[in-house]
Amino acid sequence: MLDFKKLTIEDKSLFENYLKPYNFKTCEYSFTNLFIWRKACNIEYSILDGALIIKKTDFDFKTHFMQPIGYKKENLKQIIDALIEYKNNNNMDFLFKDIESDFLPPLKSIYGDAIFIEEDRDNFDYIYESSKLISLSGKKLHSKKNHFNNFIKNNNHRVEDICSENINACIKTAQEWCEKNICEGHLYYELKAIEELLKNNNTLDFEGIVVYVEDKLSAFTIGEKLNKEMAIIHIEKADADINGLYTFINKTFVENKFSDIPYINREQDLGIEGLRKAKLSYQPFKLEPKYSVDIKL
Repeated sequence: MLDFKKLTIEDKSLFENYLKPYNFKTCEYSFTNLFIWRKACNIEYSILDGALIIKKTDFDFKTHFMQPIGYKKENLKQIIDALIEYKNNNNMDFLFKDIESDFLPPLKSIYGDAIFIEEDRDNFDYIYESSKLISLSGKKLHSKKNHFNNFIKNNNHRVEDICSENINACIKTAQEWCEKNICEGHLYYELKAIEELLKNNNTLDFEGIVVYVEDKLSAFTIGEKLNKEMAIIHIEKADADINGLYTFINKTFVENKFSDIPYINREQDLGIEGLRKAKLSYQPFKLEPKYSVDIKL
């Protein structure tokens, strides 16, 4: 029986027991990510036949399941049949979203032509080689290197780790940034996610740095190591009026905290034109696809 409950910080160990054994490739399968967006996305979970079932609502207010986590091959059909029944009884919009490529073959082997798969391009994750984000070498990243050098040359700055002494200043900076950029919709939810992340810094596992320019906290960024191969950048905020600051904090954070991790996941662009342009400008190594899936029996 599917009995869903709201996600809370107390569920961290339960979720990590399910998530840690798998090398997920996308940002969705991180407890930190799920927790900080739990209110915006109405995230709930249940345990079915030993598998973790996560239910979410996307920013178009459409409800779906993520892929089951920790299932056994022999009970996958039983689990999915139960999810299909729940979807139909509760008028859900999708059966699955946030599906990674590796989950498609097991689905196809069970349901064949009854499965309908659609690429969710707006939610593809941008994956970068950490070495290139650090070096900014090559013709395609030459302008980024210039921005970085310009910032270094023209600004009196210092870098610190995020800690209890500067968390309130980070929250204030995030609030000011949101207000400056019309704080509604996704940006409002992102602000709430930042506040959740920083206020739970003693429990959540993340790294973060702040950049002071002329003694004013002007940028901060937060990320986490997902596994041995990949780190995720959850948040990056900077004063856009300071030339090169975004490039500086991007490079400096990876260099200081994740230089031993081969790949950096800078999450999706949500179909936002300016965000897509900015993410593409850093020359991603690849875009990690996600899929929407329905099964019509």
